[in-house]
Amino acid sequence: MSQLAQRRAPLFEGLRDYRAARIVRFDVPGHKSGRGTPELTEFLGQAALAADVNSSKPLDNLIHPTGIIREAEELAAAAFGAASALFMVGGTTSAVQAMILSTLGPGDKIIMPRNVHRSAINALVLTGAVPVYVNPGIDARLGIPLGMAVADVTAAIRLHPEAKAVLVNNPTYYGVAADLDAICRLAHRHGQLLLVDEAHGTHFYFGDDLPRPAMAVGADMAAVSMHKTGGSLTQSSILLLGSQTDAARVRQIVNLTQTTSASYLLMASLDIARKNLALNGRAIFRRSMAMADYARREINRIPGYIAFARERTDGAAFFDFDRTKLSVHTRDIGLAGIEVYDLLRDEYDIQIEFGDLGNILAIISAGDRSLEIERLISALADIERSYRRSPAGMLEQEYVAPELVLPPRQAFFARQKTRPLRESLGEISAEFVMSYPPGIPIVAPGERITSTALETILYAQDRGCYMTGTRDPELREIGIVVAPGGA
Repeated sequence: MSQLAQRRAPLFEGLRDYRAARIVRFDVPGHKSGRGTPELTEFLGQAALAADVNSSKPLDNLIHPTGIIREAEELAAAAFGAASALFMVGGTTSAVQAMILSTLGPGDKIIMPRNVHRSAINALVLTGAVPVYVNPGIDARLGIPLGMAVADVTAAIRLHPEAKAVLVNNPTYYGVAADLDAICRLAHRHGQLLLVDEAHGTHFYFGDDLPRPAMAVGADMAAVSMHKTGGSLTQSSILLLGSQTDAARVRQIVNLTQTTSASYLLMASLDIARKNLALNGRAIFRRSMAMADYARREINRIPGYIAFARERTDGAAFFDFDRTKLSVHTRDIGLAGIEVYDLLRDEYDIQIEFGDLGNILAIISAGDRSLEIERLISALADIERSYRRSPAGMLEQEYVAPELVLPPRQAFFARQKTRPLRESLGEISAEFVMSYPPGIPIVAPGERITSTALETILYAQDRGCYMTGTRDPELREIGIVVAPGGA
């Protein structure tokens, strides 16, 4: 498809024409172009409420697209170099789950890193599939989990040749990318599918000097968060499919759980964002990388911070790095990343993406300005001067290697009881425990609560991390397995 074709946005154009036609509305939604909800209309704007419409013949239907939605998806597939593309309105969580649900059944094995987003493990609960976890590499200096080394994936395939698929993060939340080319060739050579979680890799398709994207290496499916770095509205995502993937079957799987009332605001934002990336993406991300590179240089002049990038690559688990990510190690100033995150927000009115036990992450994208980059640098310098303390006693590593006892589904549906968290050592968890963001479980259903896991959870709580996943919102108690489930 030509670059000229990428100038079109058929879904956006059709929605705009529909709105201009001043259709008399006797369908849902009930706010009727915002007339029924004046406060909401004042807050979001009449144009947004008028575009919040229901499926109809002129506007097509996401469940079975044959018109403008189909055209928009075809343009997206061409822009990303995919055979097919499906618009997703349930976030990349739904796209990741669709990849796994359309690939695996009960008892099937999938090779995956343990530092996956909870959406992937949730999908294992839904399917009854069994994870073969590959412990990611660890950067000892930074204390962060990396990607999967090719040698470790090779070893996992050798031990589990019956596995149906390999799942890779491209990149991790910190911007670390694995050798996706080699892993793809390895998986396909052994008859396994390659599934790629590219929640943080949308821009890889539209930038230079960035890690290789999934479709370029021949992956079978990739889940792409357009809203994170692509410019679409929050919760909008795209599922990309390779040429050997049955798109009709995948859509059937998606339709098992995806809403029948898809938001046209979300879908139009995908269409417009795709057009912008296809036409302007290289210039956009060249500027983003320049700003991130500048910020790294300046932050590294502040004593105690490490704003890391490709200088830490090792050709294995840390194969490449996403230069748009501004990842900063904070432990040497005696502050956990979450403490710096809180200070930036509460004292300097700066909201970054996340802070964990030893690092912070700032997302740099098309909407950022040089003045705001300078403000972030100045705030970090002031935090170092005003709040620095001894790092003695700080936890030095983020990653907790799992001890998998039961498949996630079996544990999740097991007969359970709750136990005080501090008395749960050695038990099998029936719940997730994670700091969000980034949403990577410290403990997942079916895993033993080890001393390292318990220490990490308690330490994270003490440092102010926002802990999620358990029925008890205060995480004083945790659900444990009494008897394995048979579901």
